[in-house]
Amino acid sequence: MGTFRIEGGHQLHGEITPQGAKNEALQILCAVLLSEEKITINNIPDIVDVNKLIALLEDLGVKIQKKGSGSYTFKADDVNLDYLQSAKFKEDGRGLRGSIMLVGPLLARFGKGYIPKPGGDKIGRRRLDTHFEGFIKLGAKFRYNKEEYFYGVEADKLKGTYMLLDEASVTGTANIVMAAVLAEGTTTIYNAACEPYLQQLCNMLNRMGAKISGIGSNLLTIEGVDSLKGTEHTMLPDMIEIGSWIGLAAMTQSELTIKNVSWGDLGQIPTVFRKLGINVERRDDDIFIPKHEEGYEIQNFIDGSILTIADAPWPGLTPDLLSIILVVATQARGEVLIHQKMFESRLFFVDKLIDMGAKIILCDPHRATVIGHDFKSTLKATTMVSPDIRAGVSLLIAALSAKGTSTIHNIEQIDRGYENIDERLRAIGANIVRV
Repeated sequence: MGTFRIEGGHQLHGEITPQGAKNEALQILCAVLLSEEKITINNIPDIVDVNKLIALLEDLGVKIQKKGSGSYTFKADDVNLDYLQSAKFKEDGRGLRGSIMLVGPLLARFGKGYIPKPGGDKIGRRRLDTHFEGFIKLGAKFRYNKEEYFYGVEADKLKGTYMLLDEASVTGTANIVMAAVLAEGTTTIYNAACEPYLQQLCNMLNRMGAKISGIGSNLLTIEGVDSLKGTEHTMLPDMIEIGSWIGLAAMTQSELTIKNVSWGDLGQIPTVFRKLGINVERRDDDIFIPKHEEGYEIQNFIDGSILTIADAPWPGLTPDLLSIILVVATQARGEVLIHQKMFESRLFFVDKLIDMGAKIILCDPHRATVIGHDFKSTLKATTMVSPDIRAGVSLLIAALSAKGTSTIHNIEQIDRGYENIDERLRAIGANIVRV
């Protein structure tokens, strides 16, 4: 189990460039299975979860060549479907949540897709019903081996249909879209997710010859085509990492420039941090965070009541940033209620922050009230274990602002989502060592 040792209390300075978006990468990489032609993908983040998916594709028989840093070509012209029934696939696929999105492309192109029950972050229940109900509506037959926790869908030919999703699941929408592009006839998906990463996937598929309309809305119409061709695609910067660096700059009272953030795809993120009193300046396509030497003050609602920050499907705030926002609030002036609606275990890391001296009341599994210190007292260094990717980085930000030397164990969780995070933080002045 890897460990970070962090000496906190240092101001940071300089520029940091966000990696390619992890959540987009997991969708885009699965989509290479939809064509036998070469597909080039740029700005792929070098992180554990993405590298696991690339290895799975290689084991499936996809020909992969690395062109340069973050740039690969993929050619799925000789896919080994027998691998899907192998013990190795059942083991490797289980360790990656994003492996579920292999099913849609495999079902569309080859008439069958299988997956072991995927793992991932321990943040609460993450059901797969939306995915498989969509496949069934397209005409697939579903089967489930309870002994091996192994799912499967099969179909001679998928047929387009109308469907109203029970939730606006990003991965569920992506999976169904990838299945529907090769289905016979027209598919209409209502209550579809419309996150920028899903828009990126749809635009890429259209460049490959798909016919998807309504991109960016919650109503997608897909006219099935017989086959797809190759293309080149460049991924967006990771909006969760951008939010992490905004929070880091504020908590450490540092001056920081975040480069090439794709402002038009950030949605509510700058607005929410501004509600916490953080000065988020736009400079061309960069974000500049000045030193908050006088701290930052949380806004109240216009009637004077306490601010509530909650997650919601796009264009609402992504749930992946709520843990960062919670940590940042611990040093603000004022109070805020954090309401995590989507995952019932994601706030359980706050006990570590309370140990560090933060004033937090965990109301229930979904809500926490934070009373900010206004930098009148610093958080205290401690020893922690990273429970998941986002909580792990939140604890890392807390440690970088704290007085003394903190230790974070189980940093493999952080490595799953953040590329060379210790090296990049040292480059802007952080005192962090990987042990």
